[in-house]
Amino acid sequence: MNDKTIKPSNDKTISAHALRVGYPGGPVANVPDFSVGRGELMCIVGANGAGKTALLKTIAGLLPPIDGELNVCAKNVSYLPQQGPMQKDFPASVFEVVRSGCQASRGFRPFYTFAERRRAERIMERLGISDLASQSYRELSGGQRQKVLIARAIVAPRDLLLLDEPTTALDQETAADFIRIIRDIASKGTSVVMVTHENVNLWNCGIVKL
Repeated sequence: MNDKTIKPSNDKTISAHALRVGYPGGPVANVPDFSVGRGELMCIVGANGAGKTALLKTIAGLLPPIDGELNVCAKNVSYLPQQGPMQKDFPASVFEVVRSGCQASRGFRPFYTFAERRRAERIMERLGISDLASQSYRELSGGQRQKVLIARAIVAPRDLLLLDEPTTALDQETAADFIRIIRDIASKGTSVVMVTHENVNLWNCGIVKL
């Protein structure tokens, strides 16, 4: 009998064994066994159509495993998908979009705290988008939108950060700074799994090759 399970693991943030992922009625990818510990960075690489995004969505809980076992132990998860039409049309200011990344940790509080607002401001400063704070998100260029979505994904502390092609549309300088930010986040205990076409040597990370 096939074991199509997602269950918690006490010693690893993520571990996968004999895992197969894919979309209903579509091709299925066989995933090599892997694990990601607390504060580790893992890059998913492979050709177009190999199943990289399907694997990331399965880890995020958006797709069920086709077969095998996937163990995920993370209470606070942030997922940055590839940009889609809905993401390009947020009817909000840049600062509101970035700050909304704190919603999960805000609980039932009606307002953001000073610390949450200040964190959003600091992340925007590091990504060079402070001058866009009051601008409408829908009016931004593709590269600007990507920076805003990255800021939203990393503004609040997370156990697990999932990123699908995060450096798409970023200039070389911003991409390099983003790598430094992610390494800093991982050094503080957040596990990071990322789909990328970039040179993985830049990341100094583990690799899952599909």
